[in-house]
Amino acid sequence: MPTISLTNLTKCYDGNTEPSVDQVSLTVEDGEFMCLLGPSGCGKTTILRMIAGIEHSTSGEIAVDDLVVDSVHQSCFIPPEQRRIGFVFQNYALWPHMTVERNVDFGLRLQKVPAQERKERCLDVMSKLRILEYADRYPSQLSGGQQQRVALARMLAVNPGILLLDEPLSNLDATLRLEMRAELRRLHQTFGTTIIFVSHDQWEAMTLANTIAVMNKGQLQQIGTPDEIYAEPCNRFVAEFIGNPKINIVDLKASAAEQVSLANHIRSRIATNEFTNVCAIRPEEIILTDTANANTLPMSIENIMPTGGSWVIELSFGDDRLFHSTQSRPKWREGEQVNAYLPTSSLHFFDQANNRLVLPETDLDYSHLLLNSASINQKHTNQPLAKQA
Repeated sequence: MPTISLTNLTKCYDGNTEPSVDQVSLTVEDGEFMCLLGPSGCGKTTILRMIAGIEHSTSGEIAVDDLVVDSVHQSCFIPPEQRRIGFVFQNYALWPHMTVERNVDFGLRLQKVPAQERKERCLDVMSKLRILEYADRYPSQLSGGQQQRVALARMLAVNPGILLLDEPLSNLDATLRLEMRAELRRLHQTFGTTIIFVSHDQWEAMTLANTIAVMNKGQLQQIGTPDEIYAEPCNRFVAEFIGNPKINIVDLKASAAEQVSLANHIRSRIATNEFTNVCAIRPEEIILTDTANANTLPMSIENIMPTGGSWVIELSFGDDRLFHSTQSRPKWREGEQVNAYLPTSSLHFFDQANNRLVLPETDLDYSHLLLNSASINQKHTNQPLAKQA
């Protein structure tokens, strides 16, 4: 399977002062499952279409296995049909007048594959995607999930080196989405195809992709594994875009030094804050306890919101608000007071340009907090207390 390289890829549309894709460079390795993740309008679908050859780049270069397929500088453009790239559109684009089997073997007929081989390949891929029983039906007789599998089967039948998926699950309901996520994982493991898919759904990206490329306003923000993107966001945008419930943001410059505030509580627990502008903490990293301590903050419980299998708790301290999430049923009630512990090792710091700021270990307070394990309402319950503080 091929490796895809994008070098300073840029796309500008006529009449737009800002590029839709701005100097994007990344590499998709052989057999990788990569997600281009970002909000609507960030340029991720445009990148997919340029890789497929549907769009021309304005500048930069696209190479597949060291073969340049699109480069204005080199006056090179290889048409889509010669790139051995499969593209599954968001609306599936099935032929309504053809049966499932005819849709699946459409690409093979264009390639003039012999009839017997064509039939064998179609039966094999339809069987693997569990649509063989629908071979004689028409797209209008299928559910959304079945149509999605037909669109995938049509691409896989021609055995493309690269498979591009443009928000492939956006038209499905919640149950089908879950099934198709598992289906896509199995598909990747079975065929080993290099896959790039576009999504604005962070959970879709986190559960499917080996590598995530986060985009915003046409620019690449961060590339990494799902764990790296979540645990070490490179800037404030990535930190806020990834995670549900959303990460808690605390403005460290908002409060005067003499005020009793959440910002000052955090500042008092780090040795230096000369360059820090904003602090953030994931809702699940907050520890709630009955035990008061110099490192805890007394907070009031404003709301307890069940989400089915987990709970989101809104906490307040004066004008400050924090959201905590837990998979353990809360023992507290709305209106009660609880002590919140924010482990300094779980805090994320950002500078004035909103870039991630890594403080030296000596600047963080790792004094161990003596908590009664029975009073902790958080996932850290099963972890050694030395790792919490």
